[in-house]
Amino acid sequence: MKIGAVVLAAGGSARLGQPKQLLRYRGETLVRRAARAALDAGCAPVAVVVGPERTKTAAVLRDLAVIILPNESWQRGMGTSIRAGVEALQDCDALTILACDQPHVDSTLIRRLLAQHEQTQKPMVASAYAGTLGVPALFARTCFDQLLSLGAEQGAKALLTVQPNDIAQVDFPEGAVDIDTPADWERLAFKN
Repeated sequence: MKIGAVVLAAGGSARLGQPKQLLRYRGETLVRRAARAALDAGCAPVAVVVGPERTKTAAVLRDLAVIILPNESWQRGMGTSIRAGVEALQDCDALTILACDQPHVDSTLIRRLLAQHEQTQKPMVASAYAGTLGVPALFARTCFDQLLSLGAEQGAKALLTVQPNDIAQVDFPEGAVDIDTPADWERLAFKN
């Protein structure tokens, strides 16, 4: 089974005021942590969808076996990045979608998603945190058309809310930590 990964790293980080994908946490950038987690879990190919910081993002990933996938429509919303990733990795049997702003994502979590998919044969496996389901999440090929039809401003969560019977889940309480604002970043930096 060929399981690829799409790392969403194209946003403009407007609320943060600096490119979140390039923030350093525990010695490496957030985008590199996400890409490495997918690679270390055995996902291949791994596509990193990039926006305005494409040159700097590509530079911090240059020694990793990833595909740099520019998204010229990144300003329209996350759905455009998901669409770019799915279109580029159409030959995969399933895709794991990750956001680069969740610093606690690691290869162990990704492996748990893959194992849960194999065990349950559910077309979607999502991370469970803060009373909701979200990314990182795995989507089987049967979900690709739905991912491609997401609205520009929709994320993968839109699929997770409409088909609850098709979803297996993996507990990931640390998934509630994501970096959107300076306060989020300060809290994370203070804890470590």
